[in-house]
Amino acid sequence: MNAIHAIVLTLNEASHIERCVESIRAHVASITVIDSGSTDETVALAVSLGANVIYNTFVNHAQQLNFGLDAVAGLGDWILRIDADEVLDPESTHSLLQAIAEVGDDINGVLVQRRIHFMGRRIRFGAIEPSWQLRLWRNGRGRCEPRWMDEHVVVDGGVARSGVILSDISLKPLTSWVTKHNWYASREAVEVLNARHGFMEQSASSGRLSKQAAFRRLMKERFYARLPSGSRALAYFIYRYVFRLGFLDGREGF
Repeated sequence: MNAIHAIVLTLNEASHIERCVESIRAHVASITVIDSGSTDETVALAVSLGANVIYNTFVNHAQQLNFGLDAVAGLGDWILRIDADEVLDPESTHSLLQAIAEVGDDINGVLVQRRIHFMGRRIRFGAIEPSWQLRLWRNGRGRCEPRWMDEHVVVDGGVARSGVILSDISLKPLTSWVTKHNWYASREAVEVLNARHGFMEQSASSGRLSKQAAFRRLMKERFYARLPSGSRALAYFIYRYVFRLGFLDGREGF
């Protein structure tokens, strides 16, 4: 039970998809791309690299990932969730296969380190690193929370850390980054308003978050969300840039 099946969500990722696939293809048994209507060469490139491409209309990341999980449910073994603009970092001290081979039967999820490179620089400070994310889990034992923003995969079992590193290295221009984060803000607004008014039904998550994800959500909901709305952005900037030493990342960190 040591095969790994990768899931990649895409929309116009022609500049990234080949690099992503090439970084993991020697470590996985299959790669399934869930595309939401790319108009560039994303699909053609993915197919040429041997990936199985399935189209699904995008609603939010949680629904898209869970659609992908349903699509590969019959494959068994382990699932790897990787973004198109991420790569398996050569500085990893474990390969993907080593990471799952070394865990016990009581472990259903494996945490990897995620690194972010921005404008050509690895961002190390500002509470960006270390970032432990649940990206490997036993097929059928993990599911993405039904949220519009800040969604995480939860597993029904133990979770262990590994030496695997996934690096987010976007090749898209700064304008694309700004557009993406404006989109994130809109999704965050949906999540906040729904928490207040309950206009959408969301089933409760069952399973276990990573400790880091659980702690950050607790701080966000119990502390950050209760600050006056006009002061949140400033408080967040001061926390990351000053108290968590974000200024050490230079211009890119700012």
